[in-house]
Amino acid sequence: MARSYNDLGVEFKYLIVNDRDRRFGLCVNTVGVQAIRPNSPYPIKDHPSGYFFNFHKGRVLPEYQLLYISKGKGTFESEDTPERPVKKGNIIILFPGQWHTYSPDTTTGWNEYYIGFEGFFIDQLIKNSFLNKDNQVLEVGLNEELVSLFTRALDIAEEEKPASQQYLSGILMHIIGMILSISKNKAFEKDNVAEKIEQAKIIMNENVYKEIDPEELAQKLNLSYSWFRKMFKDYTGYAPAKYFQELKLRKAKQLLIETPHSVKEICFMLGYTSTEHFSNLFKKNTRLTPSEYRSAGKKSGK
Repeated sequence: MARSYNDLGVEFKYLIVNDRDRRFGLCVNTVGVQAIRPNSPYPIKDHPSGYFFNFHKGRVLPEYQLLYISKGKGTFESEDTPERPVKKGNIIILFPGQWHTYSPDTTTGWNEYYIGFEGFFIDQLIKNSFLNKDNQVLEVGLNEELVSLFTRALDIAEEEKPASQQYLSGILMHIIGMILSISKNKAFEKDNVAEKIEQAKIIMNENVYKEIDPEELAQKLNLSYSWFRKMFKDYTGYAPAKYFQELKLRKAKQLLIETPHSVKEICFMLGYTSTEHFSNLFKKNTRLTPSEYRSAGKKSGK
């Protein structure tokens, strides 16, 4: 169905979730879009009582919600986040049981896409800090694909076909994956963080046969070591020293399969002073000794 959201007042769907849907681990309770024009009342009163709120008093929801602002600006506040401005390109994350409030600026209004959901699958993502209350407003920018996903979710919800909940859950996970990836990469764009970390990775790659002191590397890049270590781990998932060790082990695997060098020779080529230490690290990484890895590689190559 064709819609013009800049002119649309409100369109939403509240879904009935059965026990089988809940056992899937992720279910969508509501999805919608609202175009709030400047100087218009907010919130709109067409929603069920559990969702409607007075923005002065705020509300508490029993579910998670993602709210994407594609036009305009406003403010957001929760019991964990002091009042702060939000603008187009921001995602607001709402948590169950958490007091919050938000509203568009009366001079601009805003366009909002939202989806409400629950389930033990998303609880696990929160438990593992993929989303958290310390960072409830994410910057993802204006993204047509993201708008299309919200739009598709609304279409599927309105059709109410069998297994639509599972379809909606897939769309929701796509949305979550997108916002996590985009917001993280945007954070690294600031202050040329990505460029500095990539430079450090290149230096490590080019010196894999040598030893690198992470603190000296940070100094070479004119960075404080504490900042460098934190940013490097955020960017790669590894502390600098651990990342360099992974590079060495990756090179060791290559040498074991592609060259006739002995384990001892490879050990010292890569700067390890003890074959026992090298073998222990290698086995911890691969569950095989270097000799076993070489033998397995030769068999698989036949």
